[in-house]
Amino acid sequence: MKAKKMKMMTLDEMKSKDIGEIGTPERDKYEFDLRMELLGEMIKSVRKERKLTQEQLGELIGVQKSQISKLERNTKNMTIETILKVFKALKANVKFSVEMNEFEFKVA
Repeated sequence: MKAKKMKMMTLDEMKSKDIGEIGTPERDKYEFDLRMELLGEMIKSVRKERKLTQEQLGELIGVQKSQISKLERNTKNMTIETILKVFKALKANVKFSVEMNEFEFKVA
């Protein structure tokens, strides 16, 4: 019995094959959702590093514990203002980069 050779693929090649090429709506949505999920994880990680409960962080920015829990699980509906409030309360620096065609605009 002959063994089949497996074709090696990079992660980007796999994403292109299964999700769509870079720049397609499907791929853009996937990448956006992934970044939002990572942002929620980052908020949770920094909060825990600062030894704050969700309730304590909520008090610092003026929201209920349930809102912090929601932000950590699903950041898709989070406003930039809320993101900035959360990271300010966590005493963490935030940098945004917005790319527009051939121009880049950074907010530090």
